Amino acid sequence: MENHSRIAVFGASGGVGGNVVRQALDAGHHVTAIIRESAAFELTHSALDVVRVPGLTDPTPLIPGLNGVRAVISGVGPRGPRGGPVASTATHSILGAMEAVGISRFVAVSAVHVGPIPDGESFLNRHILLPLISSLLRDLHADLVSMEQEIRRSQTEWTIIRPPRLVNKSLTRAYRRKIGGNVPRGYTISRANVAHAMLAALNDPKTIRQPVGVAD
Repeated sequence: MENHSRIAVFGASGGVGGNVVRQALDAGHHVTAIIRESAAFELTHSALDVVRVPGLTDPTPLIPGLNGVRAVISGVGPRGPRGGPVASTATHSILGAMEAVGISRFVAVSAVHVGPIPDGESFLNRHILLPLISSLLRDLHADLVSMEQEIRRSQTEWTIIRPPRLVNKSLTRAYRRKIGGNVPRGYTISRANVAHAMLAALNDPKTIRQPVGVAD
């Protein structure tokens, strides 16, 4: 993919997606932000198109916003313990719309607890934090597992970014990354750094059809 291309961003009104939009614009990309009609989104830019859709449960309304797009980034994630299967449902629609218009490159955000526990993991993560998250937030965990499974079954050139707990801190670019696995002893990462990792993956062929662990 060219360094400066047209990118569609889903979840652009959220923390990760919003950072993706701003960083992509700063990097010279033309961005199409596809958001729900009810979402608050006030960013304006000469290289930004905002497409509002009724929801992300049907691929058909998403298709017009993908015309001319070279790659899709999804910052859509679970809304909360009782939010329902948001990530998997939205991703199903996004993948359907991408297939309809012939877009292959897809980068999506997931979470560290979906992936395997890496070698060198801390006692705290291995025996307490990661099992606790998977148990207490089982519906969110199941939503992301289902999302990743569908992405893997797709014909896209996908990359799945798996961060630990997200925090609101400034972009540093000083995060760790592991292609094909999770970063050991990773506890937090800023949403800005996750967005940076997602954009960096677009032009990194080593990340195609790979999960990528990231952490500060």
